[in-house]
Amino acid sequence: MIQFKTIDGLLLRDMVMAGTALLEKNREAVDALNVFPVPDGDTGTNMSLTMQSATREINSKEFLRADEAANALAKGALKGARGNSGVITSQLLRGFAKSVNGIEKITPVQFAEALSKGAEMAYKAVMKPKEGTILTVARVVAEDAMKQAKKDPEDYDQLFNVILKSGEAILKKTPDMLPALKQAGVVDSGGRGLLLIYQGYAAVLRGEDINLTETGMENDISAESDDCHDLTKELTHSYCVNFSLVHFREDCDEHDLDSFRRRLNRIGDNVTVSGDLHQANVHIHTDSPGSVLEYGIELAEIVDIKIDNLAEMKRKLEAEAADEEAEEASDIPAEPEKKYGFVAVSLGNGFSQFFKDLNVDRIVEGGQTMNPSVDDLLNAVNQVPAQCVFILPNNGNVIFAANQAAELSKKEVRVIPTKNVAMGIAAAIAFQNDLEIDENVSRMDEAAQHVKTGMVTYAIRDSEYNGIAIKQGDIIGLHNGKIEFSGSSIREVVMQMMKNIVTEDDELITVYYGADVKEEDAQKIADEIEAEYDACDVECHNGGQPLYYYLISVE
Repeated sequence: MIQFKTIDGLLLRDMVMAGTALLEKNREAVDALNVFPVPDGDTGTNMSLTMQSATREINSKEFLRADEAANALAKGALKGARGNSGVITSQLLRGFAKSVNGIEKITPVQFAEALSKGAEMAYKAVMKPKEGTILTVARVVAEDAMKQAKKDPEDYDQLFNVILKSGEAILKKTPDMLPALKQAGVVDSGGRGLLLIYQGYAAVLRGEDINLTETGMENDISAESDDCHDLTKELTHSYCVNFSLVHFREDCDEHDLDSFRRRLNRIGDNVTVSGDLHQANVHIHTDSPGSVLEYGIELAEIVDIKIDNLAEMKRKLEAEAADEEAEEASDIPAEPEKKYGFVAVSLGNGFSQFFKDLNVDRIVEGGQTMNPSVDDLLNAVNQVPAQCVFILPNNGNVIFAANQAAELSKKEVRVIPTKNVAMGIAAAIAFQNDLEIDENVSRMDEAAQHVKTGMVTYAIRDSEYNGIAIKQGDIIGLHNGKIEFSGSSIREVVMQMMKNIVTEDDELITVYYGADVKEEDAQKIADEIEAEYDACDVECHNGGQPLYYYLISVE
């Protein structure tokens, strides 16, 4: 039961921290809701990193007023926004902050209005909004929240009951709005991520432990989630231990399980022993993981052991924070020394070297497996000593963040909407230093769009897409970003894919092989392609990209 009548800055901070922690705890499960069964689904990761940036900002000092805390929240989210889902999340928080401007303590009506303003701003930020996504969940929740707040203007308890109930209801409907979700058998990953944030908010207002929060994810798809670690506070113990007890000794009873709990509480904290003598799940933070396992073995067999080194995780977090502080100097734009400059997003040593050879000024690490944040891109732009900077995002999930960075920059910045590195390379080659900005934008965009691409990777789960039955471990081929091919061997999928991509008008085929492919194997495939399509020049280069065996461009 929520007793609060208003939310001030300190309470809003606690709500945000809990929402962020619950999202991070379930990050991998949200990633697993990716529509494509490819190994780089990262909605949960992008949203979690965005919220972690927001949390750092709202923790930078004690904000007593709600509007000051909300502004810090929006600022941090925008700086750390990654991928489409992260940028949309930042826009939801930005609209929320605008709505509560001038408000010291937020009432239920004002909270609902802020949710509505956030949804409105997020919709405006997306060029072609799609229903069945995080946008739909945010909008419907806000609409239902407004109706409830008007009925009971001072009741936060009923308001959050409606927010969570409405969110779950509309999330379950997302597969009916987007055929791709229905085909994959999942709900929208961004919508689920947003609900986890709201569930964290509710847990704080209700005085509940987020480790015991029911997320409702069991019917999304089966996926493991990580334990939640608040590494911003001083650690009381160095290790997080998780395991399950099964096949108990015949003479064990509930008293033995209670005794086991008491023993654990003597050597650690955050102790949870849930379940019964059929299976009990154990969680503890301790300095003696060996003793914990020994105590468990005295009662039953141990399975699914997972031990995290919290001290090492905290050191890494602090090192990242130190790096961020060191990078603050890069917020100051470099003095222009030339008319044009370039920032390109790349992942893989081979591709990065291509961009360097094409005189790209700054390479931002990221792309398929780790989208750079708005702040990463903005810092890179600021470090380029040019009057106008072109950004090559080279990934469909980075274009949104690149556009946000362009808006925030004090320089003239143009984003060329390249969806992969092959398109980015084509765009960079088309650039001419003696042309005006708009002419170059037109030339580069046209060159990028002219490139047809095929990408080959592996399936991480059973699925069906575009009528193609896919089994976990199958080799899959994506033509211009859509799954169109599936088979048992890399070579089979590559050659099948080429038949659909190459036309008689094409002249050049470039094979970029990934980090897990041997040069001789790549050359064999390139030779076979050349023999099959003798009217085309065929080149073979080391792209060095992870997860994707091949990226093949045709132009």
